[in-house]
Amino acid sequence: MADVLGIDIGGTGIKAATVDVAEGKLTAERIKIDTPHPPVPDAVGSVVKQLVSHFGWTGQIGITFPGVVTDGVIRTAPNLDPSWVGSDAAEFFRDVAGVPVRVVNDADAAGLAEVTFGAGQGHQGTVLMLTLGTGIGSALFYHGILVPNTEFGHIQIHGEDAEKRASEHSREIEDLSWSKWAGRLDTYLDTMEALLWPDLIIIGGGISRKAGKFLPKLSLRAAVVPATLHNDAGIVGAAMFASRSSSLH
Repeated sequence: MADVLGIDIGGTGIKAATVDVAEGKLTAERIKIDTPHPPVPDAVGSVVKQLVSHFGWTGQIGITFPGVVTDGVIRTAPNLDPSWVGSDAAEFFRDVAGVPVRVVNDADAAGLAEVTFGAGQGHQGTVLMLTLGTGIGSALFYHGILVPNTEFGHIQIHGEDAEKRASEHSREIEDLSWSKWAGRLDTYLDTMEALLWPDLIIIGGGISRKAGKFLPKLSLRAAVVPATLHNDAGIVGAAMFASRSSSLH
């Protein structure tokens, strides 16, 4: 199976690499470019074009987006510019790249990679993947099947979006200790557990590399584990999504 280019668009950075989708592994060094501000379509498209050019890419491309995506159309863009909403991102990026592009929610992509190749591999119960970064992304799986666009980062905790309290960004901007932040995360995860009763919770995003600083401070019924693909999960999942013939809506 040929490699696929995966591009992972985030609120602070846009990452890309070629991926062996049969093995779930990067086949080239990952490139990261800061997300432009304001993150309007033309500016983000320019970065995507730069990444495609860097890899000299003419094959399939999968791209993640930090918001709800249905059939390539952007429905929400909480951490990018609101001008994205209602746009056909698949068509837009196809015009930018000059090749077919498929677009998927960023957390759904990361979750797809983790349940196929990472911490959720072979798990047949209910799996909740949470990516903690600029916001909180979520992906829900049952027996390995994705329930797309869950957006659990916007569940209300103490009157505000959970991601305003428990994302990695909130820990950084409020200069919270690991214990203080873990307490907030625990409250959020307790809520998720009460709603979904997952058997396994996977914590992804760059913060997963520091899991030892906060996972031992959590008190949940479900097993909570760090993502094994770390910050590569979105890239791998984007490429996997593009390689699949059936659409995930």
